[in-house]
Amino acid sequence: MKKSGIFITFEGPDGAGKTTIINMVAKQLGNVLLTREPGGIDIAEQIRRVILDKENTAMDPRTEALLYAAARRQHLIEKVKPALDAGKVVLCDRFVDSSLAYQGYARGLGIDEVWTINQFAIEDLMPELTIYFDIEPEIGLKRINKNKGREINRLDLENLEFHQQVREGYHQLLERFPNRIVKIDASGTMDVVYNKTLQLLEARLMEKRPSQ
Repeated sequence: MKKSGIFITFEGPDGAGKTTIINMVAKQLGNVLLTREPGGIDIAEQIRRVILDKENTAMDPRTEALLYAAARRQHLIEKVKPALDAGKVVLCDRFVDSSLAYQGYARGLGIDEVWTINQFAIEDLMPELTIYFDIEPEIGLKRINKNKGREINRLDLENLEFHQQVREGYHQLLERFPNRIVKIDASGTMDVVYNKTLQLLEARLMEKRPSQ
């Protein structure tokens, strides 16, 4: 898939604050398409409800991985690719790296195996930049428990060991894709993390679009 816009994704373990940050920077930058995975469009939002439903405890890990890939494909074709083809900046809350970390590594399916599933879904469309918000699982889970207004989903209820595996999975991806993934320490205050993220994004956008 060819694209003319700029595709940037935000990643991180649960409780890292990436969703709050991506909303803040999108508002500050303006003129960007803000979306999320799984979801972003009606079909993918329906799949999201199935995946994250706390009652679906019997879901097999492979089923989980395939559902994420299916939602990703529909979202990509219906929303992300048209925006990129129109030259827009797309900021996406989670993308393929989430599947690699959560299902590939933490679920034990294998990063390469889950990558193969997702290559079929996304073809060759990958983000130019991925911002990874790194945080210790203990801190992230404490933040979730304190945030009474936050949606608590099936993955949030996994044990601490699972969330530790997710973080290890992301660290594996940092080693695999050092030119694409940039790590930001998410353990600081929201203002500090926000300012670091905004500076990184503004520098990258200036680099890509020096005339603007």
